[in-house]
Amino acid sequence: MRKLVLAASLLGAGFAALGAVPSAALAQDEIQTIMPEDPDALAFQTAVGYSEAVIVDGMVYLSGVVAGPAEGETTMTPGFTRAFEHIGKVLERSGSSWDDVVTFDTFHTDLTGQLNEFVEVKNRYIKAPFPAWTALGVSSLYEPTAWVEIKIMARVSAED
Repeated sequence: MRKLVLAASLLGAGFAALGAVPSAALAQDEIQTIMPEDPDALAFQTAVGYSEAVIVDGMVYLSGVVAGPAEGETTMTPGFTRAFEHIGKVLERSGSSWDDVVTFDTFHTDLTGQLNEFVEVKNRYIKAPFPAWTALGVSSLYEPTAWVEIKIMARVSAED
């Protein structure tokens, strides 16, 4: 039976402050979850019932991260940048990095209208060798004001 390791709730305040469990503590068949550090995001994800990321068998699976507008913004670039910055932090907390990303899936509410600006931001973070990428046009996202949702799968970085 697989053990479920909940960094934010079962392992106490010490690991909760870190947002992760040391990788040495995980056996091959254990699942580790990464929960948000922000109290409001943690409360939301706990109520809805999902993790920011799940680590199992040397792979990190990130939940979708949405990009959308903030008040006063006139382009999509700041929203896309916020999403990529957030993903980078979750990857880091998960023992991974942008260099470890193997699949990159995006769900766009206006694929053709968003793609050029999106690719411009994406290319600041994702470098060769490139991960597999699927970009889909969708009619709506969970967050009604969001333009795109980004889903990542990465390997856990090899220890030095």
